[in-house]
Amino acid sequence: MGYLTERIQRIEHSIQQACENSSRSRSEVEIVAVTKSVSTARANEVKEAGIIQLGENRAEELLVKQEAISDGVEWHFIGNLQSRKVRDIINEIDYLHSLDRMSIAKEIQKRALNEVKCFIQVNVSGESSKSGITPEELDDFVSSLKSYDKIKVVGLMTMAPHVEDEKVLRTVFKDMKTLRDRIMAQQLTHAPCTELSMGMSNDFVIAVEEGATYVRIGTALVGAESEGFN
Repeated sequence: MGYLTERIQRIEHSIQQACENSSRSRSEVEIVAVTKSVSTARANEVKEAGIIQLGENRAEELLVKQEAISDGVEWHFIGNLQSRKVRDIINEIDYLHSLDRMSIAKEIQKRALNEVKCFIQVNVSGESSKSGITPEELDDFVSSLKSYDKIKVVGLMTMAPHVEDEKVLRTVFKDMKTLRDRIMAQQLTHAPCTELSMGMSNDFVIAVEEGATYVRIGTALVGAESEGFN
């Protein structure tokens, strides 16, 4: 597990540096290890190494890993969720990062036994290949969730373009934080919206500097299944 420990240490150092650069506390940032592309055994190694927040984007894979991995993990569903899959996972996860349409909200309200912590997915970059509501739709969407007592809007989530242009990335993340701050300032009971889920393996440092509170890190943390950690 030494190789995994080295990866975690590098990521921790990068996050710590990004927090210092932006006058933030390291405690403000949570790491979600995205284990969607690796085995249950690899995901369990990540958990044993101390990363207890795991993210999956397919319902079937999440349930398989959840059954095999011992307690002490917080499960994040980070992918596009089909309405017909809501019943399968909504009572098995701690966070949903991809709430972006009322059909999903209605299914959550119907199927959830307890309140579910949800991030609203916003397509800040405007890319047609990405899911999420538009920034212009955000206020109305948040308002429409007021009567859904099984949904707690804890924050917003976005995916930045996969580019190397730091200016483009910072603009997307800054715009996202502005949206989050606007909703948070309303002090809504059903949507405290204190969190920002943004930043992945290639851009999490910039995301942290711009205000991310949850970073979703896959390959840079868990590696590829063909790699060994021994």
